[in-house]
Amino acid sequence: MSDQITQAETFAALHKKGDPVILYNIWDAGSAKAVQDAGAKALATGSAPVAMAQGFGDGQNIPMEHALDNARRIVAAADVPVTLDFEGGYAESPSDITANVQRALDTGVIGFNFEDQIIGTKELYDIETQAARVAAMREGCDAAGIPAFINARTDLFLKAHPDTHDQAMLDDAIARAKAYAEAGASGFFAPGLKDEAMIKRLCDATDLPVNIIALPGTPDTPTLAKLGVARISYGSVPYKQMLAWLQDKAREALQSGD
Repeated sequence: MSDQITQAETFAALHKKGDPVILYNIWDAGSAKAVQDAGAKALATGSAPVAMAQGFGDGQNIPMEHALDNARRIVAAADVPVTLDFEGGYAESPSDITANVQRALDTGVIGFNFEDQIIGTKELYDIETQAARVAAMREGCDAAGIPAFINARTDLFLKAHPDTHDQAMLDDAIARAKAYAEAGASGFFAPGLKDEAMIKRLCDATDLPVNIIALPGTPDTPTLAKLGVARISYGSVPYKQMLAWLQDKAREALQSGD
């Protein structure tokens, strides 16, 4: 456990506003080893690529036991901290979240992505409900004795076209960041947010390190650093790019004899 605690502390220290940690998301032990060997300081699973690589759809469709077994293999293959995309914690009630987090920490991971969308719907939990869920996750980490990094994610921006992102939406995000921080979150994840001015206002409005995902149309890494971002992740982009490459090469091979 002492090594897991050290890794958790090391991972948290990587989050610096203006000097973001880069997390090139992985999905299994093999991809973890490849990204680590490329120079990664830490590893992060993505729920979508983990599920898709094993034949499931995203959105907690991969059974939790499968996801945790996969995380355990990744941790065993890695020499750097590993954080787990735990989606909605595979539970609705705070007590079940607390229990599931403790099971997840048994795999050796030192952090979590934890989202505020209601799995299986297009809706989000209200701020008060989600803050209680974040608090339950922190309770589970405390009970396990691991200072795990809880990256509290809001899907406000991801579920809306970038052209519709406005001040009211940003105000909602800032309110969520404040509530989640008070509940024990370590970071705030706003996937889908691409507007530079809004990213800067979000980073300025919260003490939590802000995570932005590098989707097409998102500012580049130097720009995000200047805006105050502390963490940049890639989500399912690496997996989808690899899959496209694999299909192209397979097509070339299969058609070579035609």
